[in-house]
Amino acid sequence: MGRLLGRIFVTFTLFLITFIGYTSQIWIIWPWYGRELSVQLITLLLPFNAFLGMLWWNYFLCVTTNPGGVPKSWKPDFEDDSGYEVKKLTRRPRFCRTCENYKPPRAHHCKQCNCCVLRMDHHCPWINNCVGHFNHGHFVRFLFYVDIACSYHLVMVTSRVHDLMYGHQFWDEPSATELIFIILNYTFCIPVLLAVGGFSIYHFNALCNNTTTIEGWEKDKAALLVRRGKIQEIKFPYNLGVRRNISAVLGDSPLLWCWPTRATGTGLKYPIQASSGYNEQDWPPKDPSLTNQNHTFKLPDSPWTYENGDFNPSLQPSSSARRLSSSTATRRKSAKSKEPVANVPPYHPDYRAPGEDDDYVFNGSSAGDDDDEDTPIAQSRRLVRRGSEGYEVHAINREEMLRQHVIDHMEEPGRYNVYVPDTPSESDQEQGLELELPPEEDVPLTARVESWRAAQVAAVN
Repeated sequence: MGRLLGRIFVTFTLFLITFIGYTSQIWIIWPWYGRELSVQLITLLLPFNAFLGMLWWNYFLCVTTNPGGVPKSWKPDFEDDSGYEVKKLTRRPRFCRTCENYKPPRAHHCKQCNCCVLRMDHHCPWINNCVGHFNHGHFVRFLFYVDIACSYHLVMVTSRVHDLMYGHQFWDEPSATELIFIILNYTFCIPVLLAVGGFSIYHFNALCNNTTTIEGWEKDKAALLVRRGKIQEIKFPYNLGVRRNISAVLGDSPLLWCWPTRATGTGLKYPIQASSGYNEQDWPPKDPSLTNQNHTFKLPDSPWTYENGDFNPSLQPSSSARRLSSSTATRRKSAKSKEPVANVPPYHPDYRAPGEDDDYVFNGSSAGDDDDEDTPIAQSRRLVRRGSEGYEVHAINREEMLRQHVIDHMEEPGRYNVYVPDTPSESDQEQGLELELPPEEDVPLTARVESWRAAQVAAVN
């Protein structure tokens, strides 16, 4: 996530905490108690401000605490009996190609932080930081105090509304400002409590099972493989029991679980179940149908490969001579199909069905190329990339094509009504109006009509 967007999320979170925490005290509770300090007012607001202070403290620690990065010199201990996490595909130690360093157990690379995070849970935009080994406890406490503070806030505001409707103790006529802030506090606090409350239930359950969000996805995939019968049921190796699971994140002393403390351990290695019979190498489980224990990944000898290690035909060099060579075209076509291919698409006027003439070649070579050698297009042919799709249509005489099209359709009986001018009558011939017209087939109809009209005008004059 961008630096600016992350700061916007943090600013909005600070606004929510400030608005819900202090407007309710200043514009709702304080007027309710007559704007005078009393024991009852202190008794009501002191716990709320204590919860609010712990919320601020844990949120500050979530934002500023480094979740934990992998040391540059760290390498897995290959001689350790408890093992080390390996990749599913190669069954070798996990290695981050972005950071160019080995990854410890439960560590993952964060694209937003651009580094590998120890025991990464997720990247939280509301704190603009990753939730990892060293700030996971602060994050859980922050969720806890948000739930407690919002619940206490709703009880206070609801008590004020109840007293406004049914009671008369410590009550004055509420102002418009107080009513507005009552509505706004409900509007902001209830959605926050519902959203954070549901999120807290998920993370509290993950805390009791010593599971991160990423490992929760891995457990779901493992359960799916078990249901499909591909693998046997495998216990999650880091589940040590509820008390030990909570202590691994919040500290060893239960009395200090709600107090901000530094996470224990280095984050490079975690204890596993002694009775599970598995070590870190067995998690996450692999799909037997997709992976192979003896598989060795090997890059191809040449980067210019296609499909099964063969050269990509689209990357082979080509020239205009090879494109115009009929033998090359024939070889390319014979490798795919032996059927002839027309030079033009089916909707073209020159298209003929297979077998009607010889205008069929293999892979786009034209049988009529010899007839067009005198045209400019034939003298400088357009170069087309080998393997490109579509047809290469040569330039044609559109006027000739239109004339031939009209003639062909005019010959169809009953399709057109052709106008034929009347021949001069005998009376016209006697009056000297006989026209000497050239053969009709050589003179256009319009020229003949104009000549006939000119002769008529000359005769009258």
